Amino acid sequence: MIFAAGLGTRLKPLTDTMPKALVPVAGKPLLWHVVHRLADAGFDRVVVNVHHFADQIIDYLDRHGRFGLDIAVSNEREQLLETGGAIRKAMPLFDADSPVLIHNVDILSNIDLRQLYANATDADALLLVSDRRTQRYLLFDDDNRLVGWTNLATGEVRGPQKLQPRASQRYAFSGIHVLSTGLMRRMDTYPERFPIIDFYLNECASACIKAQPMPGLRLMDVGKLDTLQEAEQFLMSL
Repeated sequence: MIFAAGLGTRLKPLTDTMPKALVPVAGKPLLWHVVHRLADAGFDRVVVNVHHFADQIIDYLDRHGRFGLDIAVSNEREQLLETGGAIRKAMPLFDADSPVLIHNVDILSNIDLRQLYANATDADALLLVSDRRTQRYLLFDDDNRLVGWTNLATGEVRGPQKLQPRASQRYAFSGIHVLSTGLMRRMDTYPERFPIIDFYLNECASACIKAQPMPGLRLMDVGKLDTLQEAEQFLMSL
């Protein structure tokens, strides 16, 4: 599943007239880059959620024959459902027996998506993480299991009561993760709109939600105007 519904406010004024998913990098929309990375990794069924300028994304996919893949669209035109709610709404479009790889449309990386997907067999969810410097981190124990979250700027720490996070590992989330259908079914008790990180933090006491650090990972979040030129250079260097 590709998250492509966001408003792209950090990319204004470009996103005043187009969705973030169609903002070009190296002459191709961000959506093009992610779809082709997935196709190269062997994925043949993709779900794309839409909200902001939804018709533009659907028209783009149709003009390109949906890139020869089985691409379904999850319609969030009426309201954005946040990352967790988006997955929950798209559940009928997924294969009921297969884990789902989730990929933000504005993330570029050198990650081996096929290997990441294969590594997820022993976890309810596998989160690609990195050592990059940020203010907000996920917290993991010695077995790389999720136990909490912290904001260094505010000192806030969140985690399940019985797993009060005293973590040995602190990682930044990449926006790429693999979620099992079994864990996904727990979303039935959640509200219509909720963030996926909140879901993971609520469920990590009883579910195996693990970090996947990748040596040599190179990753860029193309979410701001000043990163667009840098993103082109980043792609060329991969």
